[in-house]
Amino acid sequence: MQLQRAVFFLDQNLKMNPQVYQSIKLMEMPVMELRGKIEEELDRNPALEILEDKTTVSLDLASPRKEEYDYFEGTSDSGYVRRGGDEATEEQHKFIEGALSRPETLQEHLLGQLQLQPIDEQSRQIGELLIQNLNKDGFHKEPVDILLKNQDPKRIQRVLKLIQGLDPPGTCTMDYLESLRVQAALLPDAPEGIEEVLDYLELLEKGKISEVAKKTGRTEEEIRVIFDRIRELSPFPGRQFVNNDTRYVVPDIQVLRKDGEFVIILNDEEIPVLGINPFFMKISDKKHGEKPVRDFARENIKEARWFIQSINLRNHTLLRVTRAIVEFQRAFFTYGPKHIIPLTLKDIAQELSIHETTVSRTANGKYLQTEWGLFELRYFFTNSISGSGSGGSRYSKEGVKETIKELITTEARHFSDQEIADLLSKRGISIARRTVSKYRSELDLSSSYGR
Repeated sequence: MQLQRAVFFLDQNLKMNPQVYQSIKLMEMPVMELRGKIEEELDRNPALEILEDKTTVSLDLASPRKEEYDYFEGTSDSGYVRRGGDEATEEQHKFIEGALSRPETLQEHLLGQLQLQPIDEQSRQIGELLIQNLNKDGFHKEPVDILLKNQDPKRIQRVLKLIQGLDPPGTCTMDYLESLRVQAALLPDAPEGIEEVLDYLELLEKGKISEVAKKTGRTEEEIRVIFDRIRELSPFPGRQFVNNDTRYVVPDIQVLRKDGEFVIILNDEEIPVLGINPFFMKISDKKHGEKPVRDFARENIKEARWFIQSINLRNHTLLRVTRAIVEFQRAFFTYGPKHIIPLTLKDIAQELSIHETTVSRTANGKYLQTEWGLFELRYFFTNSISGSGSGGSRYSKEGVKETIKELITTEARHFSDQEIADLLSKRGISIARRTVSKYRSELDLSSSYGR
C-alpha cells in the first residue's frame, strides 16, 4: 500500500515536497549512482545504517532475507529471482563482464543545463520528457505530438525552442535537416540565404553549385561561402557525446532464458541492505528525557524509512517496467535486434497503470544485459514504420535500420539506396530512398560509392 501511495505521488502534477522529490531522483538513478547516493545519505542521516553490504560478502555465503522474499512475493513480478550459490556467482560475473565504459550521455548533459533555466515546474517536466525521448543523434524517438498529447502546444514549442538552443545546439529536432536549420538560425553571423540554400542540400553534396546558384538567384561564390558555413554545422549533434572521457556503467537488470522462459534478475548486489539504527529507535521511544532529542531521533527515523521505501519503489518499478518491455518485445529477446517492434512510453504506462513520465524516468540511464548484448532501456522504445504487407504489419525504426545494416554488410555487390529501398519493399517495408539514406547515415555506413 505504501508503494502504491508513492507511485500515486510520483504520477501527479502536484507541488512536490522534498521527500517526493527525493523519490523521483532515486527513480532516475542507475545502480552505481544510487550506491553513491546511499553513501551520502548514510553520512547525513545517523538513523540510517547498513545491515549488509553485499559487495563485501561472499555470494556463496550470503542468504536472502525473509522480508525480501515477502516483498517481491507480494508483487506481480514473478520473474524476479534472488541469487545464491554457484549459480549466483556465475550470474554476478555476467553482470561484471557486461560492464562497459561510456561518456556522459547527451541526456545527462542537456538535463544538467535544463535545471539551470528559469522556467516553471510544468515546463521543466515537459523538457525532461523531451530530453529523455532523444536518440543518440539528438532527434526525437517518439513523435512530440504523441509524447505530449495532452499538453499545451504553445508551451511545448517554447520548451522545444529552449532545448534546441542548449549545448549542443540543434538537438530536440526531427532529423538532421531540421537540426541544420535550427543551428543555422542560431548562428550570430549567418550568411544571408543559408536557410534557403539548405533546401538544396542534396545538390550541394553532389557538387552542383551552379545549379543551386540558378535556383536561388545567387552567385556561385555566394553559394560556396554558404556551403562552407553549412559544413561547419553538425547534422547529428548528439554524436559528439559518444567518445568522451569514459566512466564505468554496470547493468541495472538482466534478462535470461531458462527452460524456455525469460527470467528477470535485478542487480541488487551493488546496493547495501539498509535499516534503522537501534539506538535511535530506543531514543525515539523513550517516554522520559529531553523532547528535542526525541524529536531529532524521530525526524531522522522518518527520513530513513522514506529513503529505504524510495529505494524499494525504484527497484519494484524497474522490475515491472522491464517485465512489460520483455512481454512487448518478446521477439527481440528470442531472435535478436532485427525483430524489435514499435513500442511507446504510453504502451508501457497503460499496461502498468502508471504515468508516462514515471516510465521515462525509470528507463532513463538504466542498462539491460541480454544474450544479444547490453542495451539502454530507452533502446526498446522505438518509432513505427508502416508495412505494406497484407497483414498491415508495423516495423520499428530500429528494426528497419538493423535490416538495412544486414543488407549492406552481407551484400554481394554495392547496393544503391534506391536498390535497398526496393529490397525492403519486397519484404513489406515501404520507405523512400531518402529515408534509406538517412538511416544509413545514422548507422555510420557509407554510400554505395563510398563502400
